[in-house]
Amino acid sequence: MDATPYQDELVSLRRELHRHPEPAWCEYYTTARIVEELEALGVDELLVGPEALATDARQAVPDEATLAEWLERARETGADRTILDRLAGGHTGAIATVEGGDGPGPTVALRVDIDGLPRAESTDDEHAPVQGGFRSDHEGYMHACGHDAHAAIGIGVARALSEATFPGRAKVIFQPAEEQIGGGPAIAESGHLDDVDALLAVHVGLDHPTGEVVAGVDGFLAVSHLEATFHGEGAHAGGRPEQGRNAVQAMATAIQNLYGIARHSDGATRINAGDVAGGSAPNVIPDRAHVAGEVRGETTALMEYTRDRADQVISSAATMHDCEVEIEHGSEAPSAESDDLPRGYVSEAAQGNDRVETVLESDSLGGSEDAAFLMQRVQDRGGVAAYVGVGTDHPGGHHTATFDVDEPSILVGVEVLADALLGMANDEIDAESAT
Repeated sequence: MDATPYQDELVSLRRELHRHPEPAWCEYYTTARIVEELEALGVDELLVGPEALATDARQAVPDEATLAEWLERARETGADRTILDRLAGGHTGAIATVEGGDGPGPTVALRVDIDGLPRAESTDDEHAPVQGGFRSDHEGYMHACGHDAHAAIGIGVARALSEATFPGRAKVIFQPAEEQIGGGPAIAESGHLDDVDALLAVHVGLDHPTGEVVAGVDGFLAVSHLEATFHGEGAHAGGRPEQGRNAVQAMATAIQNLYGIARHSDGATRINAGDVAGGSAPNVIPDRAHVAGEVRGETTALMEYTRDRADQVISSAATMHDCEVEIEHGSEAPSAESDDLPRGYVSEAAQGNDRVETVLESDSLGGSEDAAFLMQRVQDRGGVAAYVGVGTDHPGGHHTATFDVDEPSILVGVEVLADALLGMANDEIDAESAT
């Protein structure tokens, strides 16, 4: 299929969303605009906010004050208030269903994510969003990972599907809260994937140039977030140092030993202490310290091994320095692998697309993604899933202040994904034949 007729509309939408980045579970404006676009397409079913989610399965939901602040921002920006009312309380995202119109058949689906990141965007005159007048309006937040392009791709695929005739049905899932590993479980456990025979998820970039497509990304690392708060006892550092119990010293010991956790013979593991704080003054023995980090593993079992060892290291460090510690585990995501069947359809669609120069059958992600929850849900029920990489030239790395999307890659994503989904639908793959 040819997405050229709506290229300008998709680029315009992507730029509009880029100007209004919103963090996990606060994607009010983003969801409202997506819903408006889907309503204009006249999709056969549209589930909005809590209708699309298993509310209790949401992870990393912000506090009520933060949710209320972003909801008010969306109102002030001019988002449709009727739609916003349906999203209150951090119930963002949407699922659109298109009936193929050619009788019974499989259910195929595409998942895109829509949240932004809490980081400041570059103000450099060479930065394309600055030149084009669509730099982030929300200081301290930006689309530094391409989810604005993902949302535009999702709308483009929904439009292509709504203009096609095929057996069965197709779903396009606009998932919130990927960056916090928060939205995947809420979509996976909603029940809306339980009839899906084939699922594709997509990400732009991933260090692949414009014109290159990865038909099936593998090597997702399972991940778990953790926070540890150390409690000691304050004292004067000069006059009575022996009366203190140094929480920062306990934290520092923990961090040093976290990086010393033994690697595992079964595969790769990772650990990072990314956010540390503690103490109040140079002459006070600190009575409180905090560390937030993450562990990863090539498999879910390897992640769990590293997480359990991390707990042991943190507890031992607290004991060594006569402190107490509270350990809280946050969001987690499993590992995942792409299946060969959908990988083949994506490869075929990409090879037949004039915008695509290079097709890679597979590549390793080397990171984590909560699309793994959705992929696992479909696979556990006999279906198939693949994570697709659509290359895009970007001047800065993912999650950096200068990240930007090469906009022609949006059309590559729309055309390749729509053709792959239609190929699977027209061949009437189902859960039985897929396995």
